[in-house]
Amino acid sequence: MDKKTAWTKKDLLGLEYLSREEIELILYTAASFKEVTTRQIKKVPTLRGKTVVNLFYEPSTRTRTSFELAAKRLSADVINIEIETSSVKKGETLIDTGRNIEALKIDIIVVRHNCSGAPNILSRAVKARVINAGDGWHEHPTQALLDMFTLKSKLGRIEGLNVSIIGDIAHSRVARSNIWGLTKLGAKVTVCAPPVLIPVGIENMGVRVTSDIDEALGDADAINVLRMQFERDGLTAFPSKLEYFKQYGITNDRLKKCKKDIVVMHPGPINRGIEMSSEVADGKNSVILEQVTNGIAVRMAALYLVAYAKEAAK
Repeated sequence: MDKKTAWTKKDLLGLEYLSREEIELILYTAASFKEVTTRQIKKVPTLRGKTVVNLFYEPSTRTRTSFELAAKRLSADVINIEIETSSVKKGETLIDTGRNIEALKIDIIVVRHNCSGAPNILSRAVKARVINAGDGWHEHPTQALLDMFTLKSKLGRIEGLNVSIIGDIAHSRVARSNIWGLTKLGAKVTVCAPPVLIPVGIENMGVRVTSDIDEALGDADAINVLRMQFERDGLTAFPSKLEYFKQYGITNDRLKKCKKDIVVMHPGPINRGIEMSSEVADGKNSVILEQVTNGIAVRMAALYLVAYAKEAAK
């Protein structure tokens, strides 16, 4: 990557819209911020005087806390808006909410929404910078970025890796962002799920598709195991959660057939005994907690880059 690459986008809305060079720039910037998290005083003045608003329409533990910590470690002021006690409950639209927040002279809005495309709509309505923290089934760009950052930290590269994404592909914004990012950086991606959880046409994103868990694990350098999102669909894909675990759950017995140093990831929260066993989640191949730690550095990078983008705000 050319270290002179400049970030020119007002917003970070999805990895579909980024070039390989832009993705690498975020990862490169995150590496410099990772060092900050190891210091005794974990704070730099980079965003002093800036205000970041976390506007979350869906529940979140890791992502919202990570963005809040990232902003505070950059010395920004942070406001968390609780939707349950906001004017949204009185019928205020996303655009009106965004414009009213902007009228308070804030700089960045980090938004999570249950509707795909909501951050894109908001970004066109406000001059403030907008970062997508997950929208419907569309994308979750910073999760995919921290996944790739973790992979590169563990294996030294992304180019040429075989990465299998296993689980609820149909409902997963994490899967889509990872597919966009990994393929642009030269990884070979396989998606594996029961046929009912594989979206029609996903092979057009440049991935191998299989419903055979052994095939997905066979040549994998890393696996990203997705949460089964039972709350997203009233229909059950399997007769029982136990049946899913039996057919697709990651266990030590399955890992014994894989590469010895295979990297096991999960975006969280984990449904233990459904997507993977506790032995795998807490085992030597797991980097799940490292993903959480790396999320702070990646989100510091995202906040910094959009805050100082070369392109003038709309």
